[in-house]
Amino acid sequence: IILRSINSGDAGTSGMLVFSSGSTSSGNSGAIILGSGTATSGRSGMVLLTVGSGTSGAGGSLQGFAGRSTVNTGGAVSLVSGEGTATSSGMISIQSLNAGLDGSSGMLVFSSGSSSSGNSGALELGTGTATDGRSGMILLNVGSGTSGAGGSLQGYAGRSTVNTGGAISVASGEGTVTSSGMIILRSINSGDAGTSGMLVFSSGSTSSGNS
Repeated sequence: IILRSINSGDAGTSGMLVFSSGSTSSGNSGAIILGSGTATSGRSGMVLLTVGSGTSGAGGSLQGFAGRSTVNTGGAVSLVSGEGTATSSGMISIQSLNAGLDGSSGMLVFSSGSSSSGNSGALELGTGTATDGRSGMILLNVGSGTSGAGGSLQGYAGRSTVNTGGAISVASGEGTVTSSGMIILRSINSGDAGTSGMLVFSSGSTSSGNS
């Protein structure tokens, strides 16, 4: 089944396609389900959402928004890889594409929204528990460059105007049978013409009271 608008002429745009459920004055509005069927002996079908390329201006955006609620919690956005009942579950890859010759690659932003009354949302990054094997690794890595200083890796706890600022806690993993894990803080070796980086451990200054 093919649903499409036909190509436009020399002066115009191709037609828009709209898939939408109607509004309702009492009750839930209708759902939209987009999916491929189950395969008994073979691979399930792929679902592909892609934006076409253009030759002027910025590329077209691909956006998804959960529903807004005026009386309760807003709708959730859930992106889950496929289950592998015999082997591994599927991978989720979120990345910006490589830049061209004149430009930078796109920025990735993972952030919870602000709040005018109450706590802002938490941001949790973690791997799952392994029953028979090693738990997964978390790697934060800054890429290399060929001009200027290398990119920095920074972490800041929250600021408070009425109470103590947020804490930063780094703990190694527990070893219930043997040793706990190591924590290593070091600067990397320098090149032929330079010095290795400095390590600074310092408490902040204070205008009233003890530092």
